Amino acid sequence: MMLVEARRYVSYYRVSTTRQGESGLGLDAQRAAVTAFVAGHGELVGEYVEIESGKKADRPQLAKALAHAKRCRATLVIAKLDRLARNVAFVSSLMEAHVDFVACDNPHANRLTVHILAAVAEDEARRISERTKAALAAYKTRGGRLGSRHPRGRAIGPEASRKGQQAGTARNRDRAQAAYADLLPLMAELRRAGQSYREIGRELGRRGQTTRTGKAWNGVQVRRVLARAEKAKGVS
Repeated sequence: MMLVEARRYVSYYRVSTTRQGESGLGLDAQRAAVTAFVAGHGELVGEYVEIESGKKADRPQLAKALAHAKRCRATLVIAKLDRLARNVAFVSSLMEAHVDFVACDNPHANRLTVHILAAVAEDEARRISERTKAALAAYKTRGGRLGSRHPRGRAIGPEASRKGQQAGTARNRDRAQAAYADLLPLMAELRRAGQSYREIGRELGRRGQTTRTGKAWNGVQVRRVLARAEKAKGVS
C-alpha cells in the first residue's frame, strides 16, 4: 500500500482592527473554517494573523506567511476568498510569491482565478487613475493651480529622491528579515550549540527549509540573517 504524504498548510487570517484581533471577532470564525478544512486534507504547519485596514498595502504577516509556505512547499490557506480577492496587495503578493493557495469557501479557486482577479484589480486601478486625471484637468480648467509653482506645492528634489531610495532599501531589508522570522529561533539555538554557519545551513536543508527564493541555504546567508537580527535588536 502506497503512503501518501499529508499536504502541509500555512494559514493567513486578517481582521481590520486591533479590537477585533484582541476580542476574536471575525478571527474565531476564520480559524474555525480553516481548522475544519485542514483536518480533512493535511496538517497546519504555520499560522499568521494580520490586524490592519484592508486599504493598507504593506502586509508584513502576509509576507511571512508566503515565505513560510514557499520554504516548506506548503499551501497558503485562507478562510474566505471574497474579502482578500478584492485587495490588490494580497493578489499581487500571492502572484509574485508563486505559492499555491486554497480558500475554504471556494476550494476550487486556483492560480488562474488569481490572475483574473489581478486583471480586474489592475483595470480598476487604471479607471481610478483616469478619473483622477480627469478631475485634475477639470480643476485646472476652473483656474486651479498645481505643482511646485503653487504656494502650497512642493517639488521633489535630489534630497527627497535620496530619502525615498533609502526608505525603499529599508523596506526590502525588513521584508527579508520578516520572511525568516519563524526560522530565527532555530538558527540562534543551533549557533549557541556551537554549530558553524555552514552546518546550520545544512541542518536547515535536512529539515526541508529553503531561502525565500527557493534555494538551498549556505553559510553566508545564515550569517547574514543572524547579523540582521542582532542589528535589529540593537536598534530596538
